[in-house]
Amino acid sequence: MKKVFVVMIALLTMVAFASSVMAQAPAKPAPAPAPAPEKKAPEKAKADKPKAMKATGVVAGYEAGKMIKVKGKDKEMAFDVTGDTKVKGEVKDGAKVTVMYKKDGDKMTATSISVAAEKKKAPEKK
Repeated sequence: MKKVFVVMIALLTMVAFASSVMAQAPAKPAPAPAPAPEKKAPEKAKADKPKAMKATGVVAGYEAGKMIKVKGKDKEMAFDVTGDTKVKGEVKDGAKVTVMYKKDGDKMTATSISVAAEKKKAPEKK
């Protein structure tokens, strides 16, 4: 009986030391997951994104915060003006402007309006 008791204590002591050694061992880092394959956007999605365009001409009509009409060489174009539209210079009828806009379907929204500086005529020499 005494021998069984000594063997049991020896086994329990070994288990205690073995478990403490295992607990202190550094954990192996998990392997990094493989990167997901890149998904290409369908061609249709690219076509739906509005493209930035440019128009130049003379102001034919302007309502601040609502719309601007620009008369170019070929035709007159109307653009919606939003709160995000950046306006550089004083927009008035007859002023030369450059309008950067995005076309979404039939709707054209101005993203920026730049008024060209008026050229001063040089005094004529007599």
